[in-house]
Amino acid sequence: MERRNNTNAPDFILMGLTDSEEIQQVLFIIFLLIYLITLLGNAGMILIIQLDFQLHTPMYFFLSHLSFLDLSYSTVIKPKTLVNLLTSNKYISFRGCFTQMSFFFFLGATEFFLLSSMAYDCYVAICNPLHYPVIMSMRLSCALITVSYVIGFTESLVNLLCMNSLHFCNSNVIYHFFCDLTPILALSCTDTHNTEIIIFILASLNVIVSLTTISVSYGTILSTILKISSTSGKCKAFSTCASHLIGVTIFYGTTIFTYLKPKNSYSLGKDQVASVFYTMVIPMLNPFIYSLRNKEVKTAFIRVVEKREGSKFMK
Repeated sequence: MERRNNTNAPDFILMGLTDSEEIQQVLFIIFLLIYLITLLGNAGMILIIQLDFQLHTPMYFFLSHLSFLDLSYSTVIKPKTLVNLLTSNKYISFRGCFTQMSFFFFLGATEFFLLSSMAYDCYVAICNPLHYPVIMSMRLSCALITVSYVIGFTESLVNLLCMNSLHFCNSNVIYHFFCDLTPILALSCTDTHNTEIIIFILASLNVIVSLTTISVSYGTILSTILKISSTSGKCKAFSTCASHLIGVTIFYGTTIFTYLKPKNSYSLGKDQVASVFYTMVIPMLNPFIYSLRNKEVKTAFIRVVEKREGSKFMK
């Protein structure tokens, strides 16, 4: 078979989720609605946090970056998926495919450590409330955000270098709706064993470090909550971090199911469903998970609307 590297590789073909035109049309409408809701929800969350001074705290600083990541994460995947569902042109260039995959890794890895930072923020807020303003200073918050982005970028760069060393044979058909790791590795006609080991180690370290931080934080939080005597106090403390815990459980659950499992247990259908969930559904749900259970966000939204209406009235 003829080998092709990154200098002479042909365009890839993204096969998508189904060959049925009727189902593709239905999926296009569903995914378009999901994407629009994702854009409005996450952009709205960022806007409210920026406009309302009372939300200029570490917790909402992290939340605004989570919305930014979800917004970017969706934009990397969904527009191309929507085009493929609507047209017969399912091609994506070699560089375009690897660019999509690189941003996918970068944003995903960054979100892992951002969720860890948010867990630590919840820990300080509940377990050390009197020292919270001192411990969670803006300097520390910015440092945690910066480290998250640096780690995400580094992991993405290493993954890209590993994948870039591979050669691809005549087959250029990707049996997925975006340029994901497993289906692209399946196209390589060179030995991918070392590449898979490096990527698996990086992903495992990512999950272990971030999940350990989250587990320790929430273990300590739970212990602190159980020591609170009043029921109302327990409910208030738990509601502070309940939204974050729900988001973490959904994100980690689907990601671990997809990537950190034996190769022989790979199932195209199941993995595509899981991929739809964490690339499309979760970024849409996060703004609602963090806002519907949060009175401060609701109150801030009302204040922003009233302020805007008031300014129009004054004019």
